[in-house]
Amino acid sequence: MASSHDASAQNAVDMANARNQASIDVSSVKHFVYNRKEEWQRKENLVQIMSKDPVFDKSKREWMTRTEKYSRGLRMVNRMYELEHSLGWSKEDTKVATSLLDDALPINLHVTAFEPVFLLQASQELLDKYAGLIATRGIFGCYMQTELAHGSNVAALETTATYIPDTKEFEIHSPTLTSSKWWIGALGKTATHGVVQAKLILPGGKDMGPHLFFVQLRSLDTHHLLHGITAGDIGPKSFNGNAPNDNGFARFNHVRIPKENMLSKFAQVTDDGNYVQPPHAKISYGGMLYIRSGMVTAAGWITAKAAVIAIRYATVRRQGNRGPDGLEKQVISHPSLHVRLLPILSRAYVFIGLGRALTQAFDAMAQRLSSGDTSLLAELHATTSGLKVLCYDSQPVSVAIYADMVPSVTYEGENFVLDQQAVRAALKAFRVLFGPEGKSQPSASVIQNLPPSSDYLQPPILKDDDSSSSSWYDSETLILLLEWRAALLVHELAQTLQDPDATIYQRVSKGTTEAFVARRVGEMISGLKAQPELKPNDVDVLRRLYILYLQTTVESALADFLSFGLLRLPSPSRLGASRDPTRGLRVAIARICVGLLPEAIGLTDALGLSDWELDSALGVYDGKAYQALWDRAQMEPLNAKEVPDAYEESIKPMLLRGQKMAERKAGSKL
Repeated sequence: MASSHDASAQNAVDMANARNQASIDVSSVKHFVYNRKEEWQRKENLVQIMSKDPVFDKSKREWMTRTEKYSRGLRMVNRMYELEHSLGWSKEDTKVATSLLDDALPINLHVTAFEPVFLLQASQELLDKYAGLIATRGIFGCYMQTELAHGSNVAALETTATYIPDTKEFEIHSPTLTSSKWWIGALGKTATHGVVQAKLILPGGKDMGPHLFFVQLRSLDTHHLLHGITAGDIGPKSFNGNAPNDNGFARFNHVRIPKENMLSKFAQVTDDGNYVQPPHAKISYGGMLYIRSGMVTAAGWITAKAAVIAIRYATVRRQGNRGPDGLEKQVISHPSLHVRLLPILSRAYVFIGLGRALTQAFDAMAQRLSSGDTSLLAELHATTSGLKVLCYDSQPVSVAIYADMVPSVTYEGENFVLDQQAVRAALKAFRVLFGPEGKSQPSASVIQNLPPSSDYLQPPILKDDDSSSSSWYDSETLILLLEWRAALLVHELAQTLQDPDATIYQRVSKGTTEAFVARRVGEMISGLKAQPELKPNDVDVLRRLYILYLQTTVESALADFLSFGLLRLPSPSRLGASRDPTRGLRVAIARICVGLLPEAIGLTDALGLSDWELDSALGVYDGKAYQALWDRAQMEPLNAKEVPDAYEESIKPMLLRGQKMAERKAGSKL
């Protein structure tokens, strides 16, 4: 007799049971994740408003053309600012609302690059004239740095800005095809203005390197391109990613702009053409640092979405051998799966907290820059370089998210180039501590002034039992191991700089960044008990989740640990015992995952992601994934007609031709 068990109905039962298993206070952890109850309530209120507004409906976007997606994206942006105006949203409300729009939109670069760069580096004269318009979207901007032939190598950009003393103007020019600005978000069809990165050429032809210039691109009356400017959309991107965003190209044919349109808060040109040096050579990179800071937070939430969807579906999906209840086992119960999913969840929590801290660090740097203090610039450049690579090299994403995120390995610094930035900072810190030859003993004052990104260079001495089975659960031991590995990698590079191996730069960048993150995770663990939102059990669960992050980070670096002899070979006391010095770590990971498994759904719920935000049939809150998949299939436009249009055009002729051929063959055999 056929089984009467309804696997679809079981979905909701399994999700409810998993939710009941969690011991954490989901609301308390949620308030912790969002930095306080008020911030969570702000976000929840905005989700309620936007998810019910038909303009923000997501149900049909997968079947839209590229042009339709672009138009829909701008409708959403326009509607969001209508709501801002009608409902009296604060600036922070609008910032959160913008983050809820999960499409790659033209507004993103206005908010994350154009506006902050302008506010940070424009003269007071330019701020007085345009800051209000930028804030209210009276003009719409883009950040024009990358060119067809150059991206990460900013110093080699070809676009020129030549100063003309007679008219007190700059002439913006694209001397070659390869100097075309390329892949610039919002440039294709949307932006009215741009901040253009161009080589400053002084009278007499002296090249002062890249500087920033404020350039109007389109008429504010007709939206037509201004004279001398050629611009458009670069076309569809890989996997149809970033479809709503008009990533564009532009060329300038001797376009004149007023002298005051140079972003001259720091570097300046006098009326007669003399150059005034900025306080720091790379001060114009502040815009990229802002974007990288935001990218870490974004990476946390992208990882969170992936973790929520995967863990929810793995909870309700049953496959394989039958368990005690007579049903096939939930796939999340299989160690081969939960030891992959729970570390992703731990990364989400770590990256979200790290992004928040990094944003605060950028704000502190921007505050100092406003008064000409560049003391934090180099440190933030080093940390954001390594963190951008780390966060986006470890993204677990669906196909749809992958299409939008794959460009992140190149924009705001190509990852392998940024590795070199992190390595350069590491070597500089090493030489400050140990001298050019790496043999000096640092003084106490030098050690005390070591920046946070380099404190791994002076880790405490490891104890003999630091790779014992119990130490794999100790956060401080795991952090020390990662710091020792980073220190040894930098020392290795410093000693072999004239003959580096094939991957040393990437390993140094990864090792130093992971050591920096590990120390910040240690601070997160130490700070849990001080969080007023959290109950003692919440603290314990989050501590174990953070330790899982540290454990899996150590596991991913075992080649380095074994290369440098940081793990002792055990001495088996009995025949057949393991001689693998890494086994204890992997056993610890397995056990901590088993311990966290009952908390998995609670921890995903605490991330506070609504069904509207996730837009995933597999990750629905109620667990009814099979029903959601069925419902999504009914929306497929092909299903609007029982007989498709292609039937008369192609299917019917093929069938008739095949039938006639079969009849002829059958007749020939008679």
